[in-house]
Amino acid sequence: MQTKLRRTLLGAAMCLAAGTLSPAAAQTFSLGSTNATSSHYQIAVAMAQAIEAGIPDSTATVVETGASVDNVRRLVRGEIDLGLVAGDVFVQAKQGIGQFEGHAVEDLVALYPYNDSVINIAVRADSGITTLEELDGKKFTPGIRGSGGELLITQSFEQFGINPDYVYGTVTDAIEGVRNDQLVGYSKYAAANRVDSTLQELMTSVDMRILGFTPEQQKLVAEKIPGVGFTTLPAGFIKDNPAVVTPSVPIVYATRLSLMDDETARKVAQAIGENKQILIDVWPQLADYDFKGSILSTVGIGIEVHPGAMSYWESAE
Repeated sequence: MQTKLRRTLLGAAMCLAAGTLSPAAAQTFSLGSTNATSSHYQIAVAMAQAIEAGIPDSTATVVETGASVDNVRRLVRGEIDLGLVAGDVFVQAKQGIGQFEGHAVEDLVALYPYNDSVINIAVRADSGITTLEELDGKKFTPGIRGSGGELLITQSFEQFGINPDYVYGTVTDAIEGVRNDQLVGYSKYAAANRVDSTLQELMTSVDMRILGFTPEQQKLVAEKIPGVGFTTLPAGFIKDNPAVVTPSVPIVYATRLSLMDDETARKVAQAIGENKQILIDVWPQLADYDFKGSILSTVGIGIEVHPGAMSYWESAE
């Protein structure tokens, strides 16, 4: 009996020792992105590759979602580890206002930035629409339901007293709707310095116009919707278009303090920072993007950075 007990205890000790000496368990990450037809989904795939390259034995999986608002809600439910969140959505979720009224996500934190996006409000040129007010009552897609773009546009139009006939669907649905003259236009986040691929595709068959915000509308948004700035798209940004002013927000990948510890957050930020060439290969415009400068500047508009990620960005070259 004693011999059998000694053997049992010895076996347990050996298993414990083997577990102590075995390599650390592989890490898995799920990245909430956006609709798979968006170029933002493609850059998310590159991010997953960068994370796997920077963190040995890790696996990163991109999850197709409804973008910013949907991603915050998935983070709350613990369905994803990190996700794309537009700056204005981040601030509203953090403060518990707007669509997050009474449901603040107080431990929401950013890991890394990757883009400063602008809203393109694009309409058919033959619609005759030249101002936002003229969208009132017209069939218009404000963005993917649950996305940051949809939230910003619907909130802005509500402030302006503009009530389009909103038609929801995917980006592909919006393109087809405009092309077939079933919609007068749509809105969507895009990179600030180039024409979005969605709009490029549409303009091969339809003449388009981009609408802008008046100074009064800009002032109202600045007062009522935190986390939003504005940028000017120059004249000729698309053919025959005058210069227009449109909302601009930083885009980050965010997590929650309750979902990711400091060490892991630092590893994720470092993986992106040190493997950014993988991202640049997908989005060449990121060659001149200042990842460090951008994440540090977001603090000024209410975007808190994960302490672990900040420890990397502050020391990054």
